[in-house]
Amino acid sequence: MSQLSLFEEPTARTGWEPSRRAGLAAMDAYVARSGAQYARQRNFDFGPGRHGNVSTLSPWIRHRAVLETEVLAATLKHHRPETAEKFVQEVFWRLYFKGWLEQNPGVWERYQTCLRKHLADVARGCPEADAYYRALNGQSGIACFDDWIAELRDTGYLHNHARMWFASIWIFTLRLPWELGADLFMRQLLDGDPASNTLSWRWVAGLHTKGKTYLARQSNIAKFTDGRYAVTPGLAATAPALEEPHLPPSVPLPVGGALPEGRFGLLVSEDDGHGESLCDRAPASVLGLSAVQGRSPGAVSDLVTEFSDALMRDSVARAGAHFGVPAEIGTGDWGEALVRWARAHDLTCIVHAHLPVGPARAALEAARPALQAADIRAVSLLRPIDRLVWPHAGKGFFAVKRQIPALLDALKLT
Repeated sequence: MSQLSLFEEPTARTGWEPSRRAGLAAMDAYVARSGAQYARQRNFDFGPGRHGNVSTLSPWIRHRAVLETEVLAATLKHHRPETAEKFVQEVFWRLYFKGWLEQNPGVWERYQTCLRKHLADVARGCPEADAYYRALNGQSGIACFDDWIAELRDTGYLHNHARMWFASIWIFTLRLPWELGADLFMRQLLDGDPASNTLSWRWVAGLHTKGKTYLARQSNIAKFTDGRYAVTPGLAATAPALEEPHLPPSVPLPVGGALPEGRFGLLVSEDDGHGESLCDRAPASVLGLSAVQGRSPGAVSDLVTEFSDALMRDSVARAGAHFGVPAEIGTGDWGEALVRWARAHDLTCIVHAHLPVGPARAALEAARPALQAADIRAVSLLRPIDRLVWPHAGKGFFAVKRQIPALLDALKLT
């Protein structure tokens, strides 16, 4: 565990500076274009470094260094809700996916189980191994796909439409397990998110909305890449939906706790980097813990690790400075780090933003025996937007979509 210097400047090797300051600046620079212009141009992928037609805010939003409510508020200062409808819906898609996976955590568990099996099969040289390695190395022979692999590795980002084409080609043309493709994205995307990533891949495969798949078509790719890939031979002509056993039973949504009356410490994770808005009283100390390596059984890219770690430093430093308390970064096993930190600051209660399904939650669950043995309790706080949106996210997105006007009103954004 290391004491954090509040003057340490975050750095990155991508166009996404890992700081809230940079995320807010990018948001302010974009929101004027989030209305009719976004609706017209959002499906176009103009290539690396030319994504100004979309916000590219997802790396900051995924880590909640910039909050969804802030993006919505900034957008609606510039546009009427009906003018910015498409952009507003994209913000709610992210919240929908989170809420859906909260109610269906078995889908994430099944994905991880199947992924490990497929990785083991590839290591043993299964029939798909050669195609898998050629795809990873940008040697599929499909020009657009190979270029997207290069962009993904070089920048940690892909346009959303390119992600859909990529996933469709992976599943239906290359006939590779969708779990291996989802894992590739989790290891390479700065905004790699258990809910959005897993459920988007499942949607393309016809698993999330049963029987509804997404087929990458040559004409569509040519149009929405502005003619960069006018001809893309060899694509699958059909996209038959994948099948799977029945989903595990859904579970109730988390209720969340309340800020304790006495002394507490604030835990900051990669899932919520805005601790200063979580508590209306100062904690005794702030600790940041990363679970970025838990995104995959394989190696997470250096770009992703560097971005996540630097954004964690920024988040913890901001929270510490805001509350005027010690701020530090923990390392290693979460149980040991949390107990050591709690004892150093005389804590019997740790407060954290609710950890959604994914690596950070798994790390905290693994730490619970150590916390219980040390008589330390952990309190999870739900953000209001999650509490409002998630109850509508049990099935398809339409249930959330039709509630958007009421949700905006409830959030006092209209």
